[in-house]
Amino acid sequence: MASAWCPMLFAVVVKLSRSSGGSVEVQSIRITCTVSSRFAHTVMSSKALNKENSSQEIFFEVELPKMAFITNFSMEIDGQVYVGEVKEKESAKEQYEKAVSSGKTAGLVKASGRKMEMFSVSVNIAAQSSVSFILIYEELLQRTLGSYEILIRVKVEQPVQEFQIEADIYEPQGIAFVEASATFLTNELIPLIEKTVTDTKAHISFSPTVEQQQKCPGCKGSLINGDFIIKYDVKRATSLGEVQAVNGYFVHFFSPPDLARVPKNVVYVIDTSGSMHGAKIEQTRESMVAILQDLHEEDHFGILLFERKISYWKDYLTKATKRNVSDAIDYVKKIQDSGSTNINSAILDAVSLLKKERKEKKVPERSMDMIFLLTDGMPNSGVTSPQLIQQNVFSAIGGIMSLFCLGFGNDVDYSFLDVMCRQNKGVARRIFEGSDAAIQLKGFYEEVSSPLLLEVDLRYSENTDFLTKTHYSQLFNGSEIVVAGQLKENDVENFSVEVFAHGVRKGRLNLVKNCSLTVTLRHSVKFRVIRHTKVWKRRHDHQDYLGFYTLDSQHLSASVHGLLGQFYRGVVFELTDLHPGEGQEKLDATMYVKGQRLNVTRHWQKDFNKDVKNGESIACWFVDNEGRGLIDGTASDYTVSDLFTAI
Repeated sequence: MASAWCPMLFAVVVKLSRSSGGSVEVQSIRITCTVSSRFAHTVMSSKALNKENSSQEIFFEVELPKMAFITNFSMEIDGQVYVGEVKEKESAKEQYEKAVSSGKTAGLVKASGRKMEMFSVSVNIAAQSSVSFILIYEELLQRTLGSYEILIRVKVEQPVQEFQIEADIYEPQGIAFVEASATFLTNELIPLIEKTVTDTKAHISFSPTVEQQQKCPGCKGSLINGDFIIKYDVKRATSLGEVQAVNGYFVHFFSPPDLARVPKNVVYVIDTSGSMHGAKIEQTRESMVAILQDLHEEDHFGILLFERKISYWKDYLTKATKRNVSDAIDYVKKIQDSGSTNINSAILDAVSLLKKERKEKKVPERSMDMIFLLTDGMPNSGVTSPQLIQQNVFSAIGGIMSLFCLGFGNDVDYSFLDVMCRQNKGVARRIFEGSDAAIQLKGFYEEVSSPLLLEVDLRYSENTDFLTKTHYSQLFNGSEIVVAGQLKENDVENFSVEVFAHGVRKGRLNLVKNCSLTVTLRHSVKFRVIRHTKVWKRRHDHQDYLGFYTLDSQHLSASVHGLLGQFYRGVVFELTDLHPGEGQEKLDATMYVKGQRLNVTRHWQKDFNKDVKNGESIACWFVDNEGRGLIDGTASDYTVSDLFTAI
C-alpha cells in the first residue's frame, strides 16, 4: 500500500467538481452516520470517473460541523490507496502551503459559514480512471434547546447513480423522539425519508433515484442541495443523570428533568453607534421585541443604550410585568443609531446597576445576574484597548455574574468578545449578516435565557481520575452537562457521584429506585436518602418508603434529638431470654432499656448506605407498639407536614 501525505485539521457537504471543461461522472455518494450515546461517527464516501481522454484535476469538498474532528481521510486511485495524516492546525496550514507549491496532493479545513468548516482536496486523475474518496469524522453531539442535532450538508451538482444517507442511533436510556427533515425537500422527496424508531434505537435513511434527484425531467442540475437534519432527544428518568462505564472509563450525562427555572436579572446593553445604521439597527429592534416578550414575570430587566454616551431606559431594574414589558417594547422600537462605540463604559455601567440592585435587595436572593451585549464593531471611544477593556470588565464583574455577547456582521472583533465572555461565565456568538439576523439573535438568546441551576459542582468518588471539567456556572433549559473520566482499576462497584448546585427553593424532588440523594445541612451534616420498595409476599403488593442514613453524625451536637437523633450517641440496653421466634431465622428476646422491659424480635434487614442497589444484610431488633418505651414520647410526636421545611 502506498501512502501520500495529506494535512488536515478539525473540522456535511459533498461536492465533486473539475477545474475546467471535460467530463467527470460522480458515480456514488454515500453518507453513513452511527450515533451511540451522543457520540457520532460519520463515514462519507464518493466515487468519480474521468470520462475524458486526458487527465483532469478533480476537487473533493466536504463541509463538516465546527465541533467535529477528522479521524481518517483516504483516496483510492486505480487500486492504489493513499492515506492522509491528520495534523495540528498551524502545522497543517504551513505544510499544506508547501505541499501545494510543490505540486503534491493536500487537503485543508477552513471556516465555511455559520455552523460548518470546509475540507477540500484536489487530485489529478488520468484519462478513463476513477478515484474514490473516504472521509471519516467524529463528533460529540451537544444538546441545545432540548435536542441533539445531526447536520449533514450535501451539494450535488448533478444526479448521482447511487446516493444514500443513513443514520443509526443507539441511546441506552431510551429515545424520546426523532425528527428528520431537509431544506431541499419537495413534496415528492418527503416520502423518501424512512424512519424506524424503537425504545433505544432509531434508523433513518434517504435514498432517491437519479430521476427523483432531477429538478425536472431532462433538466440539468440536482435538487439535492442543502441541509439534511436529524434531531432527537433521550428519555430522562433520573435527577442525577445517566452514567455509562466501559473498559475502565465513564461518561456522565447530567440534565435533570422537571426543574423550575431560576429567575434572572438581566441588563440588555445595546450598541446604537453609527455603524449600526440600516439593517442592523432594524434587526436589533425586531429581535429585542421578541426577547422582551420572552421574559417571565419573576425576572427583572434593564435596557442600556450606548454610543459615545450612555443612556438608560430606567436607572433601575424593572420587574417583567406585562405592563413594564409593553413599555420597554415601545422604547426599543424607537432606538436610533448615531455616534461612536464606547463598549468599556457601557459594560461597567451595567455591572454597577446589577450590583446596586443586588445590594439593595431589590431582586430575588436566589436569581442569576446577566448582561447581554449587542455590538457590531470595535471600541473607538473611551477605553479602546481590547485587552484593557477585558481586564476592566473581569475586575468589575468579579465572578458574580455572567456576560453574553452577540457580535453583528463581519467587522466585529469576535475574538475580543469571545475571550471577554469566557472570562466572565458566558459565551459569545457571531450574528451573520443576512435577512435572518434577528432569528439568529433570538435563537442564541433562547439557548441561555432560562437558567435552571447555578454553580453546578459534580463530585465523583475517589476511584476516579483524569476528569474533564466538573464545575459549571450554570445549566440552561434544554442543555446538558457531560463529564468523562477514568475509573481506577475499572472499579465500577464503588463509583458514586454527588451534584451540588443552586436552584429555586420551590419545586418537586423525585427519587428514583436504585439511586440516592445526599442532603447537606449547614455545609456539614450529610444525610443519604434512598427510596426503597418493600414487597409483602403474602399480600402480593409493595410499599415505597425512604431510608435515611447519616454520613457525618460526628458534626451533630450532644443535644440533638428527634426520631433518629436521639440514638446517634448510642443506647444502653440488655437482652435476656433469647429463644427461637415464629419465623425462620427470627429470634425473640426481652430487652431492658431506659428502665423499660420490652419484647423484641430480631429480623435481617438491608443496609443500602454503601450499596444502593443490593444492600448489606444486618441484624435488627424490632420493637412493637410503634416503639413505645424505646423512643422518647410517642410516635405521633415526630409527625411533620413537610420533611425539609421541618428540618
